Amino acid sequence: MSDLDERLMKVLATQERPKRASAFSSTMTFGWRAWLKLKYVPEQLMDVTVFPIMFLLMFTYLFGGAIAGSTADYLQFLLPGILAMTVVTITMYTGMELNNDISKGIFDRFRSLPIWRPSVLVGMLLMDTARYTIASTIMIGLGLMMGFRPGGGIVGVVLAVALLVAFSFSLSWLWTTLGLILRTEKSLMGVSMMVLFPLTFVSNVFVDPETLPSWLQAFVEVNPISLLVTAVRGLMHGTATLAEVGWVILALVILLVIFAPLTMYLYRKKS
Repeated sequence: MSDLDERLMKVLATQERPKRASAFSSTMTFGWRAWLKLKYVPEQLMDVTVFPIMFLLMFTYLFGGAIAGSTADYLQFLLPGILAMTVVTITMYTGMELNNDISKGIFDRFRSLPIWRPSVLVGMLLMDTARYTIASTIMIGLGLMMGFRPGGGIVGVVLAVALLVAFSFSLSWLWTTLGLILRTEKSLMGVSMMVLFPLTFVSNVFVDPETLPSWLQAFVEVNPISLLVTAVRGLMHGTATLAEVGWVILALVILLVIFAPLTMYLYRKKS
C-alpha cells in the first residue's frame, strides 16, 4: 500500500455506519432541538408567560365590574375562556417556525436525512404542547391567587387542560399546512390572525352569547372556539356534559384527519 493510500485510509471513515434512527428516537431528537431553541433564546417564552398574565389582569380588572358586577364573579367566567383563547392563539407560531426553517434552507437538509420524515414535524409539535402546558399552568396559578375557585377540583382542571392541549395540537397542523404553502413568515402571520381574530373574539370567551343579537348568537354557538371554551369551562367548574366534550373531540379529530395528511403530502412534494 502506497503512502497516498495509507493517508486516504486514515482520513476515510473505517467504522460501521450507525443504525437508522427509529421513528421514536428521531421524533424525540427533533423535539429536543425545539427545546434547545427555547433554552438559548428564552425570549420566545414571552408569549406563554408575560402575555397570558397581561391578558388575564387586563380583561379581569377592566371589564369585570362592567360585565359581571364584580371582578371576582367575572374571573370565574373569564379565566377558562381566556385560557383557551391564549393557548389557541400561540398555536400559530408552529407554522411560523416551520416557515422560518424553509426560508433558511434547514428544511431541505432535514429532508435529505435517512429518518422517519414526519418526525421533523411531530417532534416540533410535541414540544409545542409543553409550551401550551406552561401557559396553562401560569394562567391557572395566577387565577388561583386572584380568587379563581374551580368547582370541578384538581381533576376537572387537569381534564380541561388536557382537552385544551389536545385541541391545540390538532389545530397546529392547520398552521403547518399553511407554513408549507405560504412563502413568507409575515404572510403566514397575516393569514393566521385573519382566521384567529374573529374566531376568538366573536365567541363566548368574554360574554354569555345570550346577551348578543340573535344573528351573532347563531355564529357564536357553532364557532369551534366557543365549543372548546364551553367544554373547558364546564370541566373546570364540574358542569360539563358528555355532549360538550364530545363536540370538541369531534372537532380535533376532523382537524387532525384533514390537515395532518395534507401537511405530510405537501412536505414530501415541496420543491
